[in-house]
Amino acid sequence: MYSDAFCRVYNAFGWNYFPEAFGAQLLDWIAEKQLHIRTCLDLGCGTGVLCETLRNGGIDAAGVDLSENMIAIARARNPEIRYEVGDMVTYRLPQSVDLVTCTGDALNHILRLEDVARIFANVHESLNPGGWFVFDLLNEREIAPDEPIDLDFDEATRAQLVMRRAADDVVELCVTVREAGKPPFEEVITEVVHDPEVILGLLRDCGFRVERCAHQLSDASEGRGLTWFIIAQKI
Repeated sequence: MYSDAFCRVYNAFGWNYFPEAFGAQLLDWIAEKQLHIRTCLDLGCGTGVLCETLRNGGIDAAGVDLSENMIAIARARNPEIRYEVGDMVTYRLPQSVDLVTCTGDALNHILRLEDVARIFANVHESLNPGGWFVFDLLNEREIAPDEPIDLDFDEATRAQLVMRRAADDVVELCVTVREAGKPPFEEVITEVVHDPEVILGLLRDCGFRVERCAHQLSDASEGRGLTWFIIAQKI
């Protein structure tokens, strides 16, 4: 569960870039494939930026996140979008959708593979026939341990991010925020680096056809990312 301080920093400091860029690429991919995507659920929606991007692209998007603080920000940003507080491991949609997304390495926050399998099973059940599941995973090469990233939001507020390896497949993101007149705030977020081949096997076991596992969402995407983008279809 993210603290209020972390959520405010997340919303204020440029972490919105990834969901905005991902959403634009996803809309391009949908157009390229000539898919008729009308409804979407974003698991681990954070502050709701991806939902907003998809809604602006004509998709009825909704979001769910475990963090009450994240959902509060999302609702304040766009009250027209349906956001819910919920655990993606156990969350069940009241009605099926055409697309489910889970980005920003949200699945790396799920520490047990059996819980990842439960998410996949629930997503499969929540999709319409032929529906799509698009998500990303932290890549081993994306991790630059112990290299601090300094962020100055304004003259009064500064933050520092450091990624640390806690074990062979476990990393910790340490966030330190310093605001004038307040004691320093620190939050440690634990993530697991999942083996993509294991993840693909779990998807197939749940009845998905894996269409793509690559460093780009599509061949038309510019550059080469260090995140695994995975596209799977319900069959």
